Amino acid sequence: MAASAIKIVPEVMSSRVESQTAPQAAASVLGLSKRFGKTAVLENISFNVAEGEALVLLGASGSGKTTILRIIAGLEQPYTGKVILHGKDVTELPARERGVGVIFQSYALFPKMTVEKNIGYGLRIRGRSRKEIKKTVQELLSLVQLEPHRKKYPSQLSGGQQQRVAIARTLAYKPEVLLFDEPFGALDAQTRVHLRREIRSLLKKVNVPAIFITHDQEEALELGDRIAVINTGHIEQIGTPSEIYNRPATEYVATFLGSANILEGTVRKDSIDIGGRLVCANVDRERFADGQAVKLAFRPEDVLLSDSDTVAKGAVCLAQGVVEDVSFAGASERLAIRLDFNPISNDPDSDFYLTTQPPESPSPKPIIATRGQREARALSLKPRDRVWISLANFTVLPVSDRGPV
Repeated sequence: MAASAIKIVPEVMSSRVESQTAPQAAASVLGLSKRFGKTAVLENISFNVAEGEALVLLGASGSGKTTILRIIAGLEQPYTGKVILHGKDVTELPARERGVGVIFQSYALFPKMTVEKNIGYGLRIRGRSRKEIKKTVQELLSLVQLEPHRKKYPSQLSGGQQQRVAIARTLAYKPEVLLFDEPFGALDAQTRVHLRREIRSLLKKVNVPAIFITHDQEEALELGDRIAVINTGHIEQIGTPSEIYNRPATEYVATFLGSANILEGTVRKDSIDIGGRLVCANVDRERFADGQAVKLAFRPEDVLLSDSDTVAKGAVCLAQGVVEDVSFAGASERLAIRLDFNPISNDPDSDFYLTTQPPESPSPKPIIATRGQREARALSLKPRDRVWISLANFTVLPVSDRGPV
């Protein structure tokens, strides 16, 4: 599958355009659960990955994402559920018969083999002809842009080049699906950014479904066609990077993927009562009842600041506030603002906070706003200045039954 996709890119691209309306699942997990002893680590995990799609499983350490990957690879057996690859149930098959390629953080290259011999190793042990091996290795060297390095040994390569060798070696035997286990963890920050873009471009060429696991939010946003946010063995939300970031389904998703301000409130008809102030909201009446406790989530970049109560078109006025801190952050400015409702709360630890971590132990803080330098120059602010705060975008979230975990 992979070799033909490498040679016939136009046909691959054409088929992908045609399938955009109804993509077929190339890999599926259905109702996976897993227990170690009496401890449940996965509960009812289900998702599909289309041909040529990259799905990122994003979650904190211990969330269960590595266990999902090991079950798909055949290195663990599920307690319940199935693994389907291209329509075939492979749940009971051993790892070697699944046609799954796994790329680990450590690369696992053979140190005494050259680049081309590392790439062709899987074909040699499968008894392929020397002509086929030579042809496939040449195609893959060109694909991963390592032709000038074909005679080098792993010790003579950079971390990013070693990663590309590992990917080419895996593609050589035409895997049904590619699994990436924290593939960039051993690389420096600059190399990670560069290699992420290279691998995303490479995956579009070979048209093989890929599943990544990571705890790095930036990595997930850049690599994934879709992201599944995993929390303690559950999928909190699955969707495109834009959907996950701009329309989080839960507080955990909002605070794990990027920074988010969270305000507690109560539904009052078509508004949310926050600190005695009614904030107009398009409340989903099927999800939220009048009087129900909810949370308002919004990104720092969605906070609009002004010196009057004039609200920009499409925005919603929130409250007044007092600037507590202003930080220069290069292209942007970061402000900490204490909300000042009427009546004013004298509690310095009111429930307004921002966190860049999962919501295990949020500490009370002012809300955070970020704005570009153009906006900062148009309205210069310093600590103790009063401002009007409005929101360009926000999401109304339920209070989780499971609570922060």
